[in-house]
Formats: sequence, C-alpha cells, structure tokens
Amino acid sequence: MRDFSQNHAALALNTASLGHNLEGFGAGWSPEQVIDACAARGYGGITFWRRELGERAFDIGVRTRAAGLQIAGLCRTPFLTGPLALPSDTEIMDDFHRSIDEAAELGAEVLTIVTGGPEPGTKGVLESQKLLADRVARAADYATERNVNLALEPLSPATAGNRTCIMTAADALNVCDAVGAANVGVAIDVYHVWWDTTLAATLAKRGAGRILGYHLCDWLADTTDVLLDRGMMGDGVADLKALRAAVESAGYNGLCEVEIFSANNWWQRAPEDVLDTIVERFRSCC
Repeated sequence: MRDFSQNHAALALNTASLGHNLEGFGAGWSPEQVIDACAARGYGGITFWRRELGERAFDIGVRTRAAGLQIAGLCRTPFLTGPLALPSDTEIMDDFHRSIDEAAELGAEVLTIVTGGPEPGTKGVLESQKLLADRVARAADYATERNVNLALEPLSPATAGNRTCIMTAADALNVCDAVGAANVGVAIDVYHVWWDTTLAATLAKRGAGRILGYHLCDWLADTTDVLLDRGMMGDGVADLKALRAAVESAGYNGLCEVEIFSANNWWQRAPEDVLDTIVERFRSCC
C-alpha cells in the first residue's frame, strides 16, 4: 500500500464535500475559489459536479490544470433506470450524451454513473441491470470517441429503492461484463461498500484494470440520513486501511477522492476548515 502519512499528493476533493452539489448548501464558493484553496493545500486533484460547470466546463478544466491539479472526474450521468430517471429512453440517452460531452470539455477522464433504482413495474434488480447495461453499451462508443471512461458506482442497499440497481462491486462488474467495453469500469466508494465482506475477493479476482475511482468518507455508527449524513474519515465504522488495501491490491494507484455529503455537520463549517481536516484525516486514517 502507498504511504500517505507524509504525502497527500494522491488526495482529491469531490466538491460535494463543501456542499456544492445541492442548491442552498455550503459556502457558495466559485470553482476558482475551490481550485485555489485545494492547490494551496497540496491536493492532487478535484472532482466537479455538472451543476457547477454551466457553460464553463472547458475554462474550468484549463484553470484546474493551470493550478497544478488533476481533474479526478465529473459527477455524474443522469439516472439511467428507475423512478428518478427521465421519462423516456430518448431523454435519458440525450442527457447521458450531454454528460459525456461535459466531461470531455472539462478534461475529465472519468464520468461517474449513479445508475438509478429498479425500473417501475419490475421487481428485484436483474431486469433493471439488463436495461442499465443496454444504455451504457449504447453510450460507450460515444464516450470512447471523447476519451471519457464510464465508472459504474455501486451504492449501499439502503438506497436501492430508487437510486441504484447495483449494490456490490460484483454487481457492477457483472454489468461491465455485459457491456463489454474497454472504457467501462467501476468506482469504489467507501460509504457504499464498507460492509461488503466479499469486496476484497471480488476485486482480487475480477477488478484488475477495471477500477476507475476510489472515493473516501466514513459510515457513522448513528447515521441519521442515508444520503446526507456521511462521516469524515476516522469518525465512523469503515475499515479504511483494509478497503484501500483491497483496491490497491487490484492495481488501482490513482487519486483518492473525498466525497462527504453532510448537510448538518461538515456543510455547515467553513470550507477552509473542512479542507484542512480532510488533509489531516487522509494522512492519519486512510
């Protein structure tokens, strides 16, 4: 495993950690303020959300790289299945393609896919996984032409009613197999997989070359909101070292992206304090 205790160049900020993915939360910093603050603290990269970019994706990408930071990724595609997805296949695929275009303009090599839940009128998740694979497959060549990789992110079973139809790394890799495209892989998020005792074995057997992102936070023992009460690394019950060992043993050596949705705690704090705490916890806990 890499040693981060003295060097946090592999640390990336997902701007959701400052509340920037939801209207009305956070300090309202501009992308430029976030870029400058991360660069000043020695972060290695940033992941942005589409709502922050507007028509400025290219310029924000240039500004980020000029500050010496990588673009770790872009969040995210529209929901591709389930009750929160757009009403028609055409609308879903059009927005999917727009998200790929925005990732390309930004210069992000990875676009995260949060899949959406079970399709209305179906039971379980297998039919929805087939539909998911079909829609990803139809967009994969388009993404390849624009040098964008698509990262399927399994989410906690607690969100499976409406936000996801893949809940384990095995689920995500099964969809990758069904798609069969070289630019489709998985993102491993601590919050969503910390509980999965099969994760290390799955990644060891099937994950080589297919892990496109690793997301950090923690699961609080007394979480009050499955979506908006994530913990800072070290404040919860996830075995962060073991999780990273599993990811790195499968060959991943990229940026480690901190993504903390915390409406009533970290999003209420000064962004400078959040960024400083992330550095300290990354070095000591991750």
